Order: sequence, then C-alpha cells, then structure tokens
Amino acid sequence: MDFALVSGNPALDLAGTLQWRRSDPVDLLVDPAALRSWLVQAGVVQDAVRVGPADLSRAVELREALYRLACDRLADREYDEAALGIVNRAAAGPPIEIALTPTGVRRRGDVDAALGEVARSLVVLLGAADAPPIKECGRAACTRLYLDRSRGARRSWCGMEECGNRVKAAAYRARRRAARTS
Repeated sequence: MDFALVSGNPALDLAGTLQWRRSDPVDLLVDPAALRSWLVQAGVVQDAVRVGPADLSRAVELREALYRLACDRLADREYDEAALGIVNRAAAGPPIEIALTPTGVRRRGDVDAALGEVARSLVVLLGAADAPPIKECGRAACTRLYLDRSRGARRSWCGMEECGNRVKAAAYRARRRAARTS
C-alpha cells in the first residue's frame, strides 16, 4: 500500500492514515503489515520492523492522540490531557538507532522506537515557537492536517496530487458550465 506523505511531519502523516474523518472514514492501518509498511515509507525506519496486533492498537491510539493535539493547536485551545499522556509516554520510549554509512544514514529500531520517533516529531513541532502553521486541507471532505511552509502561508490543500487537482478540476468544470449557460 502506498501512503500519501504530504503533511511535512511524520506525526501529521500518521494522523492522515485515517482519511475522511467527518464523512466516511477510511482507515489505512488495517493490519500490522500496513503499519510496518507505513513506518518504512514514512522514513521512520528503513528496515521492516516486527509488528503485532498489540503494536497496531498502540499505533492507532497514538495516531488519534497526535491528531487530537494537532487539532487543539489548530483551534488554539488547551491540549487534551489524555492525548498529552499518550503522546508523552510514546515520546519517552527508546530512540531510533541511527548510523552514518557510506550510502547515507541508516535508521533502525523496533516498533516502540519507531512510534516514539513519530511522537517526538509532534512534541518538537508543538513545542517550537517558530513552527510553521498547522492547517487542515481545504477540500471539503478531506481532514488531513499539514504544515504550511509556503510563502505567505497560503497553501490550501494537503497535496496537489489528490485534493488540489480535484478542487481545481471541479472549479474548472463549474466555470465551463457557467460559460455554456450564459
């Protein structure tokens, strides 16, 4: 399975593995193999880690806590205490092992280290005074969160490939229909 990694932060990308939250939710983390695949595709680890059903449950719980805290930041409200506890416990876990090799950096660790790395990425983001703004995709049904690093913070969609292109195509079709009726 290929995952859309367009959020600019591993924690926000993990939160995006539950799509269309408000309308017809689609969970991309359907089994331990999907989580293992996401960890590798997101670059959290390079080698597939052993993931069991309990690990998947912890990852889903972490995903929802990450999403809640990011939404709290987005809405400028106090952080949810339960979500803080989940994220902080994961962030306190073992570190990812990194090593410089002749071909670049190698990142290894077990699932606890990988989830800790993801949690730490949100802790660092939310704790930074100069962090880019977190936004929600402008496409009506999409609930993906992303960091807006665009000039003037004017980005509207989580990504052009899916949401941006669809919104622009719909606007184009609407303009064409309007031009034909006038």
